[in-house]
Amino acid sequence: MKYMKRRGLKLFAVAALLPVMSVGVVSQSSKAPAVPSAVSMSAEDSATVKVVTQLVRDFLANVPKNDPKVFEGFFADDVIYTRSAGVTVKKADILKNIDARAVTEPGATYEGDDFTVHPYGNMAVVNFRLIQHSGSQTNYFRNTGTFLKRNGTWRAIAWQATRVPPAETRPPETRPKPEEK
Repeated sequence: MKYMKRRGLKLFAVAALLPVMSVGVVSQSSKAPAVPSAVSMSAEDSATVKVVTQLVRDFLANVPKNDPKVFEGFFADDVIYTRSAGVTVKKADILKNIDARAVTEPGATYEGDDFTVHPYGNMAVVNFRLIQHSGSQTNYFRNTGTFLKRNGTWRAIAWQATRVPPAETRPPETRPKPEEK
């Protein structure tokens, strides 16, 4: 009997509050714009977005130089990097493979677009599309990096690269529709 009274009381409370809750939803929805508004950022967060985006752009522009200093300055000593093949490497492996990449991809250039940066104080998460131009071939990757600002310097502490398959090899649900091209 006690159980029934408690259960009944809970149901009564929910039933009594339901109209009040729905009024709140209606009043909120009438005030909200039809299109979601952009997230407002502090000046510090906006500066972080600009700095991290430019850091990635500069890195990509300088990768073809095969200069270890470019990689040293971009990746933290304790970086965890997962390549598009699923292999996880450390900074020493990245530095060791600079010359191998120069041989296997001579003349390749890199750029990024479609950047999204989420700043979190002295950390930031960036996602973007990396575009690799290698001769007449263009390859695309989605990259996600986590940056940490230590001693005033931003460095990548985690990185994930995922190769975007060519359009003809993508599953049908991810291919662009004819009207989207």
